[in-house]
Amino acid sequence: MAKREGWLGRLGNRLNRMEARLAERRAEVEAETSGDLPGSGGPGRAPAGRAASPGAAVSGASSGSSASGTATAVAAPPVAVPVAPAPHLAAPAVPTRPDPASVVPWGMRVAAEASWRLLLLAGMLWVLMKVISEVRLVVLAFAAAMLVTAMLQPFVVRLRRLGLPRGLATAVTAILGFVVIGLVGWFVVWQVMENLDDLSDRVRDGINELKLWALDSPFHVTEKQINDIAKNLSETIGTNTEQITSAGLQGVTVLVEVLTGILLAMFSTLFLLYDGKRIWTWALGLVPVAARAGVAGAGPRAWRTLTAYVRGTVIVALIDAIFIGLGIYFLDVPMAVPLAVFIFLFAFIPLVGAVISGALAVVVALVTQGVFTALMVLLVVLAVQQIEGHVLQPFILGRAVRVHPLAVVLSVAAGGMIAGIGGAVVAVPLVAVTNTVVGYLKAYSRDQHHLGAGMIGPAPHGSTALGGVPDREVTTP
Repeated sequence: MAKREGWLGRLGNRLNRMEARLAERRAEVEAETSGDLPGSGGPGRAPAGRAASPGAAVSGASSGSSASGTATAVAAPPVAVPVAPAPHLAAPAVPTRPDPASVVPWGMRVAAEASWRLLLLAGMLWVLMKVISEVRLVVLAFAAAMLVTAMLQPFVVRLRRLGLPRGLATAVTAILGFVVIGLVGWFVVWQVMENLDDLSDRVRDGINELKLWALDSPFHVTEKQINDIAKNLSETIGTNTEQITSAGLQGVTVLVEVLTGILLAMFSTLFLLYDGKRIWTWALGLVPVAARAGVAGAGPRAWRTLTAYVRGTVIVALIDAIFIGLGIYFLDVPMAVPLAVFIFLFAFIPLVGAVISGALAVVVALVTQGVFTALMVLLVVLAVQQIEGHVLQPFILGRAVRVHPLAVVLSVAAGGMIAGIGGAVVAVPLVAVTNTVVGYLKAYSRDQHHLGAGMIGPAPHGSTALGGVPDREVTTP
């Protein structure tokens, strides 16, 4: 009987040890699923120091029978069984989500931030163009005053060096400049009015010669077709009388605007010549303090660029007008002097103005003197323009006004679309001045950065900012 009770006690101990191991294993599995590390002493699991020894306790019934039956049966010490937490009390495993800015590729982030900045600049330019279109007369008058001031200011400086007061030197220069410009305009109008009758007769003769040439040409043009074309032109003019009348009224309005613009340009030129330095100082005070030093250095360089452009353009236009005018005069083309003046004025529109004035001279030669004279005028115009493009402009303008021909054409086209002929005249000097200012500001910012002054403006921020990481150590995610 005693042997049977001892065997039952040992069997109970083994069962208790197996139950303890199963409970411990269950607690580890539940701890892993709930995110706790094994052996961390988390909730629902006994610490490792308190684990039961292999000689575990016996159940209450078997230990009681052993004590009553025999003295040789030794009762095992009690075992602390770990209690597993209830399944519904374990926290569910929630996956952590990364920062959205770190998921977006670096190139897309840079493109996004550049895009909204470009949209902001485009909106600002659109609003600026709207404002300029509303006050176009004032803007063009001031731009013309700037060009005239750049041309006349050296004379004021020379008169000041001769000992004249600033007011007297400004008055003398402005009066002489306005008188010369007015005489040039009067001379052009006078020559056109004087030669208008002769030109109309020659144009009529030229049209008759072109008609005879078309009849004898291999294109098989008949006289009936030519008369039909002339009839259609006359009918078109007769049916569009109202449009022509409205255009004439618009011409009167344009004339009033031109006179107003001329007066504004004259007053602006006078004050710019007399008080230009103080006006620049006042404008410089509107610039933020952080950028004032750079703008103060860019202003004189921009003015030198504008002065060099105006001087060079005047010299080049004068040379073109003289040589092309002499060629037209020796070829016996009528209105040679007015055509030369037109060539001089249109030379202020780079590339496009030379083409328009040269084409005008060729057309006048064609309708008045025939095909051969027109071809000779074309050769003269092309030769002078080639000399201008390859010799005069590089030698006279130099590197002060170096703008690519594509930029010239695009700027002239944009200026003409925005503000007509005035916009086409102002476009190229504006591009040249902008190029000079941007180049100087880039060099100034680079020098300040090398000297340790730091970049002007706030530090980088946003999704593309990498604080404290040097440029060479930046890695894309």
